[in-house]
Amino acid sequence: MMTFLTDFGTNNGYVAQMKGVATSITKARLVDITHEVSPHNIREAAFILQSIVPYFPVGTIHVVVVDPGVGTERKGLVVTSRSHILVGPDNGVLMPAAHFLGDFTVYEIANTRYMNNFFSHTFHGRDVFTPVAAYITKGVPFEQIGPRISNYVDLDFGTPVITNTSAKGTVIFIDRFGNVITNIPGIRFLDVAGYGKTMTIERGQKSLEMPFVKSYGFVDKGKPLVTIGSHNYVELGVNQGEAASKLSLKEGDEVVLRFV
Repeated sequence: MMTFLTDFGTNNGYVAQMKGVATSITKARLVDITHEVSPHNIREAAFILQSIVPYFPVGTIHVVVVDPGVGTERKGLVVTSRSHILVGPDNGVLMPAAHFLGDFTVYEIANTRYMNNFFSHTFHGRDVFTPVAAYITKGVPFEQIGPRISNYVDLDFGTPVITNTSAKGTVIFIDRFGNVITNIPGIRFLDVAGYGKTMTIERGQKSLEMPFVKSYGFVDKGKPLVTIGSHNYVELGVNQGEAASKLSLKEGDEVVLRFV
């Protein structure tokens, strides 16, 4: 199985071109993750990739093309783990998923034999990453694609700080509902806070009290809340509303939650 995750949108032929290349090489099943990543948003794509890999079968190859540095000297990578293979640009987009999967090896894509004959400097998704991934499904050894490397662009979502009285983290993703996903792990959060507890979120000089609940429907419509979302991270929401706008939060902002 091959999956595709891009910022290309669906009102053009870019994704179709990648799939055309793939089907000319492999009979692998092709699955779309999304093509609606915000343009050039590497962190958003990295989060989506990390969030979906646990739900795909062992052996799946994920092609990720959010690549503002296309055509420059940045490398192309194949990242292998015990369960999944990640293919894409060396801009950090693959690395949160790689760390999540663990025990990974990174190869630089160097062998032009496994690239598209019709090569464009502005479309490596079609001409480099997709054909490389397709040839991997046919059993091409990783060492033939390129050398192992250790000098790659790493990316993580920061390290939260959790104590008995507070949790400090960073906004790593805002979904289409306006829910604010932080990098605070839900399991660790539950060790120090119980459902039903009241939290105070601090934003600069402002603060707002919010209940910690199991899901959105435990508060009235339009009311804010803290919960542990499906990604197993602490998230801030508003029942049938948009927490990001209500709390004036965006990706990369720091969030401090104090337990009342």
